[in-house]
Amino acid sequence: MKITDITIDVIERSTPSVQVQDERTDLGGTTTQGVLRVSTEDGIEGHAFVGDQASDSTQRMQTIINTLKPAVLGRDSSDREWLWNQLGVIAGHGGAIEPDWAPLDVAMWDIDGKAAGQPIHKLLGTARTEAPLYATYPPRHDTPDGFVEEGLKLKADGFKAYKIHPGPLSYKDAAITAAKVREAVGDEMTLMLDRNHGYTFREALYVGHALDANNYFWFEDPIPSNDIESIKELTRRLETPLNMSDTRGFLFHEAANFLQMNAVRLIRGTVRKIGITGLKKQMSLAEGFQRFCEIGLAGNSALNAGNLHVIMSSLNCTYFEYWMPKEVHQWGVKKQLKINENGNLDAPTGPGLGIELDEEWIAAHKVATLS
Repeated sequence: MKITDITIDVIERSTPSVQVQDERTDLGGTTTQGVLRVSTEDGIEGHAFVGDQASDSTQRMQTIINTLKPAVLGRDSSDREWLWNQLGVIAGHGGAIEPDWAPLDVAMWDIDGKAAGQPIHKLLGTARTEAPLYATYPPRHDTPDGFVEEGLKLKADGFKAYKIHPGPLSYKDAAITAAKVREAVGDEMTLMLDRNHGYTFREALYVGHALDANNYFWFEDPIPSNDIESIKELTRRLETPLNMSDTRGFLFHEAANFLQMNAVRLIRGTVRKIGITGLKKQMSLAEGFQRFCEIGLAGNSALNAGNLHVIMSSLNCTYFEYWMPKEVHQWGVKKQLKINENGNLDAPTGPGLGIELDEEWIAAHKVATLS
């Protein structure tokens, strides 16, 4: 199916304010994001959203329209592998273009799923029909007791796994937090901790030993992802697996390098950065090294669905990341992902992404159309 047009409905939406207790900016307020529409000569329209959580996505939308659109107009919607291999050429000497291209890749998968009358995970090869999830908030507490309360609330809400973002807590307070949360929620709840690259090696080692003592499932991004020797040494010394990395520049080839160097036991990936095409490759790459690829938040309802399709096509991913508060990244579709009676997410059953755009909501929030 030849691609005949690519447009983006630019929308402005407001989200509740979320104070983030680390080096990142607060979330919430009014933000500009987009609804990507890829049209074909057969009348099938593929969709994806452009925007991570509550971040402004103006630059990404401009890159899609000004740089990527000319490259794919007239191409077939199935030419995803061709496009994947052209990204370096298209980007030239600029920075990585993969996060800008990712929504376009998802929309092309959506087209082919709709044409086949099948959900995308069926095209990828379905491995399971439901997947567990873990809940997580941005770092929003400045004492260990705040995280204890958060963990207990999530457990009471039925979540079986919880990832802590300790933010700027001192490393010693983070270790205390790890122990206190474990004691409060009990052994039946799976726990992880993610510092977003904020520790030195010695701080990470100290916190890592606390995670070891309290049976944590993984230790995510404790130090910068370019400190390879420290990452390898942490992997050697700790029982809790390191999980890396959510860094914007940590893409497919960076994951391959980490696996080749045996630097970590868990690799991080998401449709948000490398599309469905790249994430499926990364899942298979990790499988070849007998490692798991744990998938991170995609940042909006359409790309979250893309993540879920990839998870359903693989068995070397344990959890779907269920980010809170939901309002920050759930928008633009009539039905959001819902947790089933088992506390898991079901595989999508509709064609393509399996989402239905809320056109009335989109029209009410649209401020422009890029074409």
